[in-house]
Amino acid sequence: MDWIPDILSRLRAEELYRERILSEGLKDFCSNDYLGFRNHPEVVSSAVKALEETGLGSAASQLISGYTRYHRRLEEALARFKGTPACVLFGSGYLANVGTIPLLAGEGDLILSDELNHASLIDACRLSKAERKIFPHRDYRWVRSFLERERRLYNRVLLVTDGVFSMDGDLADLEELYRISEKYDCLLYVDDAHGTGTVGGGRGVLAEAGLRWRENVILMGTLSKALGSYGAFVCGSRELADLLVNRARSLIFSTSLPPSLCAGALKAVELIEKDPGIVESLRKKTEKAYSLLKGLPFRVLYHGTPIIPLVVGEEREAVRISTALLERGVLLRAVRYPTVPKGSARLRLTVSLRHEEEDLEELAELLRELSGYTP
Repeated sequence: MDWIPDILSRLRAEELYRERILSEGLKDFCSNDYLGFRNHPEVVSSAVKALEETGLGSAASQLISGYTRYHRRLEEALARFKGTPACVLFGSGYLANVGTIPLLAGEGDLILSDELNHASLIDACRLSKAERKIFPHRDYRWVRSFLERERRLYNRVLLVTDGVFSMDGDLADLEELYRISEKYDCLLYVDDAHGTGTVGGGRGVLAEAGLRWRENVILMGTLSKALGSYGAFVCGSRELADLLVNRARSLIFSTSLPPSLCAGALKAVELIEKDPGIVESLRKKTEKAYSLLKGLPFRVLYHGTPIIPLVVGEEREAVRISTALLERGVLLRAVRYPTVPKGSARLRLTVSLRHEEEDLEELAELLRELSGYTP
């Protein structure tokens, strides 16, 4: 094991060393709890009630004894919420992606994946036996040109994209991807982890684009972000759901979600359906945050989602500011390579309904102070 210290030393020298930080007692500006549901009294109460009834864990995989009425009710609610015939739960977004994508494309097939897709999508594509091509971020002209030349060489083609890209906060052009998938007979896999609960009235990127689900579209989402719980789901056709239950290894060979987490997530979905205005409140709060931050001496990215990256550039400087904020009781982590390209280190701010306006004003003032900026 003498090779490990060398790796760690190199990471420290390059300002790429990572440590876990105890978050209790800190003002959190980087979690994905966009709607504040993880502490919402109705969400917590629903989870506690199921916890008292069913116990702590689920004790087995879904195909053994770990599938309860709480799982079924949540799947039915999510299918309705996303406008699809069926839904299947997974233990996490990572497990959903690596379990589903290799089933959709294999030998003789092709996967086309956006270069800024999440790491779980990248790994899922690598697990597939299909040929893989990475296209420049949101460069759908490149995709069209490639398919015009090469589509006939493959059996199935799977287009893979994030709905909301987690490091920049921008959205995939779903209208264009719909057109491409229809013209060139492709499957379309959309990771809507950061879109669920934040755009399209909370229903995600398809609703934001004014689109309805089609049979060739597969929607993945998570319970652990705007819904405030833990776990993930894949929505699509009934046949797809049956295939996942029978063939997705990350579902078959993993213990299922605890029922209490399903109950909490179900209540979160119900709250959004009951009051879609909560998502509009998040949008307004995000716009306020951007108005406070856009004058800072960073490249501040804003695309209408609650992810607002402050691109500092150098890794060392991003770490310095993040550390200084932490010393003041503020949690805003520096995101660095390999999560983002070298030289584009950033403070990835995520706006939440938990944030009061004075919290955002205080953060903006601290960032002005730490960056040495004087208007």
